[in-house]
Parts: sequence; C-alpha cells; structure tokens
Amino acid sequence: MKISSISCGCPDTDARLMLSCLLPRIYNRTPLCFIHSYGCAQNVSDGEKIAAILRDCGYSFTDSPENADLIVLNTCAVRENAEEKVFGHIGGFKALKEKNQRLIIAVAGCMTQQENILQKLRESYRQVDIAFGTYGAEKLPEMIYRVLTQNERFFTNAESGDMINLPQLRKSVTTASIPIMYGCNNFCSYCIVPYVRGRERSRTPDEVVAEAEELVAAGCKEITLLGQNVNSYAYGFPRLLERINSIDGDFRIRFVSSHPKDAGRELIDAVLSLEKVCKHLHLPVQSGSDEILRAMNRHYTTEDYFKTVDYARSRDADFSFSTDIIVGFPGETEEQFEQTKALLRRVRFDNVFTYVYSRRSGTKAALMPDDVPEKMKGQRLRQLILEQRETAQPWLERFVGKEVRVLCEGEGRKRSLAGKCGENIITEFDGESGLIGSFVSVRITEAANWALFGELV
Repeated sequence: MKISSISCGCPDTDARLMLSCLLPRIYNRTPLCFIHSYGCAQNVSDGEKIAAILRDCGYSFTDSPENADLIVLNTCAVRENAEEKVFGHIGGFKALKEKNQRLIIAVAGCMTQQENILQKLRESYRQVDIAFGTYGAEKLPEMIYRVLTQNERFFTNAESGDMINLPQLRKSVTTASIPIMYGCNNFCSYCIVPYVRGRERSRTPDEVVAEAEELVAAGCKEITLLGQNVNSYAYGFPRLLERINSIDGDFRIRFVSSHPKDAGRELIDAVLSLEKVCKHLHLPVQSGSDEILRAMNRHYTTEDYFKTVDYARSRDADFSFSTDIIVGFPGETEEQFEQTKALLRRVRFDNVFTYVYSRRSGTKAALMPDDVPEKMKGQRLRQLILEQRETAQPWLERFVGKEVRVLCEGEGRKRSLAGKCGENIITEFDGESGLIGSFVSVRITEAANWALFGELV
C-alpha cells in the first residue's frame, strides 16, 4: 500500500510561523536539532536545506543527539549496508526517546523514499515520529507541529514538493555546493538513484548564477556544482560554466559528477578555457571490461573512455582524472578484473574510489546471480587499491618542482596545513593557521601516492 503525503491545508510559510510560535512555549528555551546526512554531496546539500527550514522555525543546532530535541537522519540508499547502519542508529535512539518524551525523531532522504522502508519504520520503530523521502521537506514544519500538538506520526513518500530551489544553511563560508539538477535518467543496472530521486529536473541558469553570485559576495572561495550527471544539465552545462566563470571575484569552480557517455570535447574545452574552472574531472568508469559495462547499462566502451582522457591530456598533459570502480559485479571473471587493472594503469588516475559490489534490492542487477564470492571480492578490492598506490606515486611526481595554487582548508596529516590544488589533489605544507580559508602558492617538493607536499612560495 502506498503511503500518502499529509497536508493540513495551510501554506508552508504559515506552518513555519505556527511552529516558530509554538516551540518557545513547549520548551521554554531555544530547542536544539541534530542533523546527520549520510552518503553523497547531494545528500549533504539536502541536509543543509533541511537545516535552513528548521532554523527559520526557531531551532538551533547541536553536534550531539543526546542534547537534541529533534533528530533528523538524512539517509542514503545506494547500498543496503548503509541502510543497516541507519537502522542501527535509530535503534540506539530508542533509549533517548525514553529519557526525553518530547524528543522528535525524523528519518528523511533516499532510503525513506522506498515504500518498504517506510512501512518498516512505521511498524517496527515506534520511536520514529516522522519519515519522508527525497521530496516534501517543505512539509517538515507542519509535521513537527502536528507531532507536538496532536501526538501524530507521519510517513510520506510523496512524489512532488521538490527541494530543488530551497535555501541552504551552509556549514562553510569558504567552500559551498550548488545543486544544479536533481534526479537521474541513466538507470545503471546496479543503481537505485533514479528510483528514489526521480527523473532529471534542472534549475534554470539564472537561479544557479544568482546563488553563485551571493556565495562569492559572501566570500566563498570554491563553488561545487552538483548533479547526478551534470553533463545532461537541460540548459547546457558548458554555457553554465561560462556564466559562473564570468562572475567577478577570486574563486574557483568544481563540479560532480560527469557520466562518461556525455563527457565530450565540448566539456573538456570549456574546462581548459575557463580560468576559474579546476582542471580536474571526476569521471566514474566503474569497470575496465566492455562486457561488464554493458551489463551495468553504462552506454560507453573503454575505448570511448580513453578518447576522452587522451583528448584532455593532449590539451593539458597534467589534466587530472579521478574515478569510481566497482569490483565483483555479477559475472565478473578474473580476466575482466585484470582489464580493470589495465585500465587503471593506462589512464593514470590521481584518485580512485573503489567499492565492492553489493546487491541492491530494486535494481536490475539484483536480479542477476551474485556469483563472485565475497572473499574474492575482497581480494580484488585489495589488489586494485595496491595497483592504484603503485600507479599514483610516479604519476603525482609530475608536480614536483612546480608551483600550484592551493585553497588552504585546515590542518594536514604530516605538515601543519593542507588543502587541495586545482587538480583536486591533497597538498600539505607548513604555514600559519591564519592562512586557512585563503589561496596560497606552494612549490611541490615531494609526492606520495595520496598527496603532494611542498613549501609556501
């Protein structure tokens, strides 16, 4: 049975006002909210939008669920073990609910867009008061109000009421993300995202540019444009990059993610010609086997992928690529895994995010036999990580002796300060803490397989 959305018939702004008036009477102080977002950068952005809604209702924030009057878990559905982790956290909150009867627990995001998850939360986790999916965050004030006044519980997987243009309460002034689109049309066989985030919807360029201008005026140094596949942005992604690049100010532009089937020469040309766009592309290849790529429904071949890489490197020999790789996909043979290792050596990535395939209910791949033993998946993962370490060390040495521009973000692991250069590589150096939040020039003196090290110029 589909769980329907709720409505009290009042506009969302009225619900926020009503709740802001109610909270001081209920708590006799400013109530505290704990928000935790799991998963991708898009989820983090959604969590910041939820925070902005709750701030406007009168909540302040805490880093401790034990101190909270409202707990919001903004969930991820990419892997089933992530869901198990969320259920474990919810189970642990039962004791908090017993101590504080006025504590409200809300579960949101991709995981709760699935009807079976909503049913499980409603029937088996009585401590949960509210659950809503990737839509309908603007109804949260109304739901909280009715929990407090009528002791109701609300569970909704509504398919409208997008968060696409809601304001964000960002944690950082120095770096910030801007979602330019939501949803996905690709339906990769292993991925649940199109089912929980819906089809692609793009914000208008004027909306995105206006938000970027506000961030730059506030002192933001790095803007990351977000989308499941930014290259299918409805209004032309290279043209959007051009408009943001033309904003006055000292800042740089990043974006994630790009689908290899859509990352052509026009994108590379834009990245290389626009001075504020970082010379780095996160381009998830997932596998080095064309047979596995077909089974994944990825719509490109390894040769297509090489053409993109080779074109970028022909224009800029230092152009940086990072990627995602899944090992142990259903049917993956040892020969196909060796093809993935060969691709890694051929491309020379600056960073690789590796994952073991795990069955995801609701996807096409879940219907395939999961025939690669777990022990073998683990062995292949370790082999791939070692391969990347051996490949990355000499490849990162291309920067030794060169100067790079680094946005200093905080303390380093081996040097006093660290940040990332335009190629998105961790760069560590010694310097005063007052440099945090600013651009610095660093001459690279040493390269590891995970970072660059240098000295201030």
